[in-house]
Amino acid sequence: MATIERDRGKIASIGAPLTMRGILKLPLASSLEKLRLRAYLILLLLDGLIIVGSLLAVGFFYDGDATSPATMAQINLFVPLYWTSALAVRAYSINALISLRFSQMRAIMAIVCAFTLAIFVAFFTKMSEELSRATAGLSIIVIAAATVWVREAIQPLISARFGSTGLNVLVFDDGGAPVELPHAWHIDTGEYRLRPDCNDPHMLDLLGLFMTNMDRVIVSCPQERRMDWAMVFKGSSISGEIVDPDVEALGVLGARRDYGFGSLVVSRGPLGLHQRAAKRAIDLAIAGSALFALAPVLLVVALLIRFEDGGPVLFRQQRQGRDNRLFWIYKFRSMRVERLDLHGTRSASRDDDRITRIGRFIRRSSIDELPQLLNVFCGEMSIVGPRPHAIGSLAGEKRFWEIDSRYLLRHSLKPGLTGLAQVRGLRGATDSEADLTNRLQADLEYLDGWSILRDVRIMFATLSVLAHDRAF
Repeated sequence: MATIERDRGKIASIGAPLTMRGILKLPLASSLEKLRLRAYLILLLLDGLIIVGSLLAVGFFYDGDATSPATMAQINLFVPLYWTSALAVRAYSINALISLRFSQMRAIMAIVCAFTLAIFVAFFTKMSEELSRATAGLSIIVIAAATVWVREAIQPLISARFGSTGLNVLVFDDGGAPVELPHAWHIDTGEYRLRPDCNDPHMLDLLGLFMTNMDRVIVSCPQERRMDWAMVFKGSSISGEIVDPDVEALGVLGARRDYGFGSLVVSRGPLGLHQRAAKRAIDLAIAGSALFALAPVLLVVALLIRFEDGGPVLFRQQRQGRDNRLFWIYKFRSMRVERLDLHGTRSASRDDDRITRIGRFIRRSSIDELPQLLNVFCGEMSIVGPRPHAIGSLAGEKRFWEIDSRYLLRHSLKPGLTGLAQVRGLRGATDSEADLTNRLQADLEYLDGWSILRDVRIMFATLSVLAHDRAF
């Protein structure tokens, strides 16, 4: 244990600030790496015991023989398959230590993967004749329930030892932009006379002592000292980071080195190839089925619109879609021909005199949006996504993109027939800037958390808001 004598020292320790006068003891923290490895091993052994105990219990109560050949065959097969699956889905990781929900969900995923693999193995090795479908199904339920319960029971012990991050984090303040990081040690380099001097072995030794047992070290310094800190970090066995204000301002996702230059990666697209393919397959299936099933309704509505004033059935308007590209959106015409707003400058209001009689009904029931199934089928839109806006739309007195610079981020996905904002009731006229801001926030939340399951939930939730008091 080394000490540094100072008249006054102040560090923030994990959990709460701590002021020390006179002597700062180094290293600042004990190592968490070995403790994490022990925790992973304990979780692994607990999972194995849960599986063995559950299978024995089911065998005893269901078949009357806990150690029957069938039960032992299930144990020998399922335990190694579960451990392999759990390692693959990161059921033993830092996130599993600090997040109960993550820990439980990854354990359930491992159980499902192991069960699926067990079916294939049993079939190809001809073990299926020894295994009972009933006991196997019941065992899976018991194992899953017991795993969830045990994870919840031991989580307070894990949280007490590892805190909310599970990491030892050190922040060096060397005169750069301020960094307020909770649950970290904050060290003022000026107060302790620390400097990234690669020509001073004693200073490097002292910096190494500060960084001992740290999982992550961050330094905030001026531009001219970044290279020196980078060299200090590169010569240390820690994860070193240098704060750059531009990273936050640009929304940087990562960095890349290529052919003698470096670049900051600021976008990757929210969905990968497999995700886009899955989303497109769902769009085609639903849009194609809906167009076929709703054909009589579409025909009746088209005739009613035509008979009311003799004008065109469909209304086309340019809107912004994916990659900021303009496309023509289709809707049933709900306004008088001479009062159509091709640029969308004026939002429809509750007692709008431009709307026809049939138009008022189809807008209230959202039937006017059904022709957009054609846009979905043609690949210009998706069933679920941010709603496309007309290029002339206003929120208060401003264009949408003038209110929030993040507005263009919503164009990284295909626009949707429905979306998270719509199922939350955020629709209708944008009379104020807040109307747009609330919708934008919902759209950005959708982009950050996309999944097929979420799309399905939004589709079902849409059914409850087809008729809405703000649909006019």
